[in-house]
Amino acid sequence: MRRTQLYLDETLWDVLHREARSRKTTVSELVRQAARERYLKGMEERRSAMRALVGLRADRDDAQDTEKYLRDLRKSDRIERLRKQ
Repeated sequence: MRRTQLYLDETLWDVLHREARSRKTTVSELVRQAARERYLKGMEERRSAMRALVGLRADRDDAQDTEKYLRDLRKSDRIERLRKQ
């Protein structure tokens, strides 16, 4: 853990101090929790989504050979059709 120093206005300090006392914790812990919720929440959701995708198609037996698939794509006239649009 790293140490940092923050300057808080009196109003914010009073609110945080009261909240910390009511929760029986510290102002520092409240600030850490708020920062985690604000800046790490989305990151954890993305990690969770990526974990859900990893290996999703691993058990499929109908998957084509990647090399053959790419060769077939290159042989098609798809690019020319797209250029005409």
